[in-house]
Amino acid sequence: MKKFDNWNEVKKQIDNKTKISIPKEREVYWACIGENIGFEQNGKSELFTRPVLVFKRFNRNIFFGVPLSTQIKDGNFFFTFTLNGELSNALLVQGKLFDIRRLEKKIGMISKDEFSQLKLKFKDLLDI
Repeated sequence: MKKFDNWNEVKKQIDNKTKISIPKEREVYWACIGENIGFEQNGKSELFTRPVLVFKRFNRNIFFGVPLSTQIKDGNFFFTFTLNGELSNALLVQGKLFDIRRLEKKIGMISKDEFSQLKLKFKDLLDI
């Protein structure tokens, strides 16, 4: 059973958040990504959080982020890298625009080399 009502309550709190982190590209944060529909990636815990990689910051308020998972999968939709000494999987196909108020806590940063590789794989995925 989906927890949409719970997520709506959390979302109201996020919307009123005043203490805000200003992320930088390559950083990874716990982010409140919500209870979503269909095959969209959901957050976990009571705050509906999941690690998210800051792929591209557009301004002080929004960024393009890629959700992460500890389940390692191969293929065009995924990129495996090391974060804090552990393998992590970037779910490239789940990337989307996020408001910075969704960010909870910085948990690490992807290396410059792996970030360059991830960007190339993302570019190939989009066929641009």
